[in-house]
Amino acid sequence: MTVEKLTPFLAPTYENFPKGRTIGLVVLRTTHSETIFRTEGSGEPMCSEFVRSGIEDKNIISRLVMTKRKQVAPERRRGREFLRSHNLLYTSPKGDSICSLNTNAPCEMCIDCFLYGFAAGGEGAQKSRVWTEDAFSVLPSTELVGDRTINAIFENGTMRDENGTASTALNTSEYIKPGVHFLDIVTLKDVTADELRYVLGNILLTTRYGAVSSRVGRMENEILGVFGGIAELPSSLELVQAVHDRLKASGKPVEHPLNTNELISATKQAISTWINKRGISMQLSEDELNNLIADVDRHLSPNEQENFLKRLDRSYENFRRSPAEIETKKDKKKKAT
Repeated sequence: MTVEKLTPFLAPTYENFPKGRTIGLVVLRTTHSETIFRTEGSGEPMCSEFVRSGIEDKNIISRLVMTKRKQVAPERRRGREFLRSHNLLYTSPKGDSICSLNTNAPCEMCIDCFLYGFAAGGEGAQKSRVWTEDAFSVLPSTELVGDRTINAIFENGTMRDENGTASTALNTSEYIKPGVHFLDIVTLKDVTADELRYVLGNILLTTRYGAVSSRVGRMENEILGVFGGIAELPSSLELVQAVHDRLKASGKPVEHPLNTNELISATKQAISTWINKRGISMQLSEDELNNLIADVDRHLSPNEQENFLKRLDRSYENFRRSPAEIETKKDKKKKAT
């Protein structure tokens, strides 16, 4: 079993204190539609940073950035959909509402809270054990961004209302083109085998990212490498720079749209030497990686999903505190003061 090969770097059960076990994931994220990654409102430019194009190539270029929050938030919501469908989200200790993101009232007891963490609630906090960083585009942002003019059409199918008045709802906005590749590193700290399956499932099953995701933002995620060790993998920026150097050395044009198969080949060559780096002990082979993905698909299939999620949910039973227990502790603190 592939998961058994990762056993030295997986926690046998959930534990409150870290013990230095690390699983590193190399993720390729490819846009399949127009996509918008920005930090402000409509009309703002896409998120980008000026960085060196490669490790050997010292030219400075602007690369698109898919920030860590743009990655994790949709993936958490995807997992929470499954938890909600099986009644595995709990009541918040701060009120009568069910655990929900961005409400300042996490339940502190569900799979999502234990794995992705929470920073607000009744008592204490849980640090996320899913570490992310900014993902960078392989190519310069100048090749990957276009402009789109947006207008509003009335119900009669034209841009004029029944009185003949023209629509004034016009706007020009930037967007990221389809076929843009982002390379990303995700680090899992002291996770169990089932938590690994859960996180991988969230990554592989999430298909919409960024702004206006009900209209645009379609993206495909592919796991290109899985590593085990006691240290993090090289950064997303180091990876994208190494891949850029390999693509440039091939002698073929490095321009949009990139051939995905050639990019994957260059990425796998770049990461093949990582087991020689300090703190990185092993990498799953191609067959082992495929078996791991198949294992994740099986556990999250409609027939197995409920049993899998309930088994993972039970693994936190000894570490949960009910809202009543939290209130009792608060009362004791008030009396003591």
